[in-house]
Amino acid sequence: MEKVNKVARITVLFWIIKILATTIGETLGDMLSMTFRIGYTESLIITAILFVISVIIQLNVSKYYIGLYWLVIVGTTTVGTEVSDFMDRTLGLGYAYGSVILFSLLMLVLCIWHRLENGIRYYPITDTKVEILFWIAVLLSNSLGTAFGDFLCDNMGLSYLTGAMITAGIIGIVVLLHYVSKINHVLLFWIAFIFTRPFGATFGDLLTKPFSKGGLDLGTITSSIITATLLIGLIIFSRSKDRKQKDDLR
Repeated sequence: MEKVNKVARITVLFWIIKILATTIGETLGDMLSMTFRIGYTESLIITAILFVISVIIQLNVSKYYIGLYWLVIVGTTTVGTEVSDFMDRTLGLGYAYGSVILFSLLMLVLCIWHRLENGIRYYPITDTKVEILFWIAVLLSNSLGTAFGDFLCDNMGLSYLTGAMITAGIIGIVVLLHYVSKINHVLLFWIAFIFTRPFGATFGDLLTKPFSKGGLDLGTITSSIITATLLIGLIIFSRSKDRKQKDDLR
């Protein structure tokens, strides 16, 4: 039986959608814990349950469904927001220590992945065991990116716009290295994946935070609606583009 890939191809559109997915993960996470005042522990439990349900469905489907794939990604970004806040505010670890812990866990997962598969890949993924490792790495990457973004703004005192510019600069360097260097593309992918999270998160904070803190004061609900609309529109566009490419190949 032929194995079928179940993850998205890496294109420019992929990264744009990924940034929007991280932005809505930030605004949704803050909406639960701050706007609705559910609490960080309770918000983490709610988002974790929804993430587990979506990832179980993703692991059990027989092919790639673009909407389901990005739903799981949004799940990891939302849980990532709650994990970062839980480690900082409930456990009192701070964003710096939280980032170190999450980075260490991510490296452990990638080492296990490399040892089991004699290598790491991000596309295509056709094996369930590899896909499980992929989603664990995605969750840790997005949690790490959230903690790092919060570290830049909260611990270092940078504005949300400055934090977004710093992470955008790092992403730009990664893109440049992808085209002009021989650095392993898998390594560059995971670096970009991590740093698109704080970029999207700081952009989310820019939308939601009050003017006094350098934000646009749109609120978490309005920002989530705007971002979700853009995200769904791009997913639909990407789906139609993929279908057109398949039709052209026939």
